[in-house]
Amino acid sequence: MNKFNINNLVRPNVAVLKPYSSARDEYQSTGSEMVFLDANENPFQTDVNRYPDPQQRNLKAELAKLKGIVSENILLGNGSDEVLDLLFRAFCEPGDDNIITLPPTYGMYKVLANINNIDNREVLLNSDFEPNVTEILNSVDQNTKMIFLCSPNNPTGNSFSKEKILQILESYNGLVIIDEAYIDFSEEKSWLHKLGQYQNLVVTQTLSKAYGMAGIRLGICYASTAIIEILNKIKPPYNVNELTQVRALDRVIKKEQVVSEIADLIKERTLLSEALANVGFVEKIYPSDANFILVKVDNANKRYGQLLEKGIVIRNRTTQPLCENTLRLTVGTQAENKKLIEALKSIE
Repeated sequence: MNKFNINNLVRPNVAVLKPYSSARDEYQSTGSEMVFLDANENPFQTDVNRYPDPQQRNLKAELAKLKGIVSENILLGNGSDEVLDLLFRAFCEPGDDNIITLPPTYGMYKVLANINNIDNREVLLNSDFEPNVTEILNSVDQNTKMIFLCSPNNPTGNSFSKEKILQILESYNGLVIIDEAYIDFSEEKSWLHKLGQYQNLVVTQTLSKAYGMAGIRLGICYASTAIIEILNKIKPPYNVNELTQVRALDRVIKKEQVVSEIADLIKERTLLSEALANVGFVEKIYPSDANFILVKVDNANKRYGQLLEKGIVIRNRTTQPLCENTLRLTVGTQAENKKLIEALKSIE
């Protein structure tokens, strides 16, 4: 049975850390027009001459409404990579602690572990690209601070079994990070609805995929207020810039447009998968809950090079565990997908 205690997890120096207090953290607006002479800013209006809201209140309020939670359960970062790095820095003691990842999976977990001098214990997915729960739990020791589950998984595209994830949540006393970068393309329900039930659950999402905002770099962390408070202590004071906040807020508000675009991509994913079945050297098409499709081919290196010569850039995943001779194909526009299929059928 899970006996999660946040105080046993946070790094001792972070637990007693007094965070930096920025100029914009030290006052409460009266509602009247304010004269800002506190932050040594340039007073001449450029639309970005003032520091951004360090807590991104307006954007968090819209996200909270959209997701059915409270703003206190949200932390925003400069892309998901910053969010993940903050988790490492808050909870993992360099040189002592370890994490568990499940290859093949998103490569930044391993990179961040290396940067932060944290041992990365890799437990391969099984042949169905599902977590091997027994082996995962057997790999846990007193210094295992986090387990990373990417679901839907990159590069395989599948969502992990609910039962397997629940087993990990209930049996492990550290943080379970569920990376849901591709959740909007899946019929599976987000794990956000379990935040109140599991205090060790952390869900990360992004505006880079379904929301089409990769260029603004906006990553989202959903967790208990206790976890969010710890992350807020160590995040840079103005980590999400004003331009990002404005563009993100505008996009989140236009949720009907986003929903329509997601539906179009899912439709295109189905059509692309059907077309791939008629490409001679495609040996297997893996089911996908994401905005990409993983396919097994006869010779991934050869096919990757041939497509590149035709001006089409895909991802060769053949070096990843369990992914020999696989290519990852992002679902593009109808015209882009048609060009991809024509190119695949034209090469020998």
